Amino acid sequence: MAREFQRGHKAKISDLTAGTDLYVGVQITGPGLTFDISCFGLDADERLADDRYFVFFNQPKTPEESIQLLGAQAGDTESFRVTLDRIPPQIQKLSFTATVDGAGQMSQVAPGYLRIVAGGEEVARYSFTGAEFSTERAVMLGDFYLKDVWRFAAVGQGFDGGLDALLKNFGGEVAEEEPAAAPAPGPGAPSFAPPAQASAPPAFGAPAGHAAPPAPAAPAPPAPQPAQGFAPPPGHTPPAPAPVPSVHAAPTIIAPMTPPAGAPVPPPAPAPAPYGQPGQQPPYGQAPGQTAPLPPGYGQPQAPQAPQAPAPPPGYGQPPGPPGYGQQPPFGQVPGQPGAPGAPAAYGVPQGSPQGGAGVTAALQAYKETPTGQRWTQQNKKMVRVDLGMGGDQAVLARQGSMVLYQGKVDFGHKGAGFAGRIVGNATGQEMQLMRCSGRGQVFLAENSAMLHPIELQGDAVCVSAENVLAFDETLQYEVRRVEGHGIPGGALFTMQFQGTGTIVVKTRGVPVVLPVTPTTFADCNAVVAWSAASQVIVSSQVRMRRNAYPGDTGESVNLQFRGAPGNFIVVQPYEV
Repeated sequence: MAREFQRGHKAKISDLTAGTDLYVGVQITGPGLTFDISCFGLDADERLADDRYFVFFNQPKTPEESIQLLGAQAGDTESFRVTLDRIPPQIQKLSFTATVDGAGQMSQVAPGYLRIVAGGEEVARYSFTGAEFSTERAVMLGDFYLKDVWRFAAVGQGFDGGLDALLKNFGGEVAEEEPAAAPAPGPGAPSFAPPAQASAPPAFGAPAGHAAPPAPAAPAPPAPQPAQGFAPPPGHTPPAPAPVPSVHAAPTIIAPMTPPAGAPVPPPAPAPAPYGQPGQQPPYGQAPGQTAPLPPGYGQPQAPQAPQAPAPPPGYGQPPGPPGYGQQPPFGQVPGQPGAPGAPAAYGVPQGSPQGGAGVTAALQAYKETPTGQRWTQQNKKMVRVDLGMGGDQAVLARQGSMVLYQGKVDFGHKGAGFAGRIVGNATGQEMQLMRCSGRGQVFLAENSAMLHPIELQGDAVCVSAENVLAFDETLQYEVRRVEGHGIPGGALFTMQFQGTGTIVVKTRGVPVVLPVTPTTFADCNAVVAWSAASQVIVSSQVRMRRNAYPGDTGESVNLQFRGAPGNFIVVQPYEV
């Protein structure tokens, strides 16, 4: 039975199936929409360091064929074959994406899914609907990522812009296209095909589904290795797109590709400057960046037929058009749409406004929820989100009253410290008033606009004052630790030590500074936020009766001295408690 995933959920591939030869199917449709479904092979920095690992319709496989584009089959809009044990070590993540090809947005898509099939049996499925998105034109559906072992994450993150913007986000480059020359035809259909007769059960099998209509036979590709035995549904032939110029390069075309009959058009300049700069005057009889036949009476013979444009472009003696006039809109944008180059902007919309145009959605686009995929996600500098239920039923302890928003089925309970804990907290000043957050959902945490810093512990330890702790995983162990020395005025003689595997969220007043520990490192005890637990901390008191008897005291008579091996650190905030 397939395991159902929700957005943000993760799992090890080995928990889903013992196989490494997987089928990934994507089903996404929408009224009047077409989609480009791709796979990005990313490095440890989540960048497309090698464009040969960008698998899409013009490049259907990687060099070693660890990722192959199979085409539409078995009810899926697009499908891939992923062989995990053949992926080179520099590829640390596979991101499966879908982008709208042409006009439209992701809010128009019908219910769809991304599924994983192993040996012909579906083992995982992530379902999504258009209600989860708004004006985005691309979506990151799911990731295969390497963290000790290969894992799967249901992402469901919307992304503004089309395939070009998505490619640039991953560090790729969009090649410029020559208007007069088409690119060399790339490979046709994906080259994977079954052998003539399979004598043994296939190790890799696509799910059963309706057969696609028969198509002309394609040239036979090289025979697969013995371990491969994938057989697509009967009668299926992967689509073979005709070698046409790629529309995803989004060139700026300033003249028609073919001159209209009876109206000679001079050849355009290879890279004209954008229209709209001060003092620029278009040539007599030609509109800036003209893309249609000239109307009669502008320095050229009258064409035998009237222009078909809804309105003639501004000509000689008329005011210049808006900036960018004469350029084709970016790929996927309707000509004349507000915000497109060459189209009049909507009333009240400033130049450079979001692609969605004016309105509440466009105005709030910059403040949308930050994409998640991890258990802890920092939404901005002053708010953090934790996904409960991810990786088990692990609960979170947070400062009481720090919840600002939550989604899902989340329970909030009081976390008492017990009688002994209250005694220790009151005596040391390190008492924390906590609540326990459990269940399945997302909880957003913040407190008094303090800056938040999630710190992930991997078996190590860190010392943080209780005043600077916002939340932490329940799996972490914490205790009160005494600072060595003769004493600090105000009783700040103790701190909290956190140790184990999990995340702790530290809050600061302003942007902190992290400094390495040296034998001569001293810090104000009221400004220190945290330090590595391996550091030796002692109180350095400079209290002298003669010096402090005068009203001109510096106020810096008590400091903390840090000692430790290289690699230890302290965190100081620009604020004194």
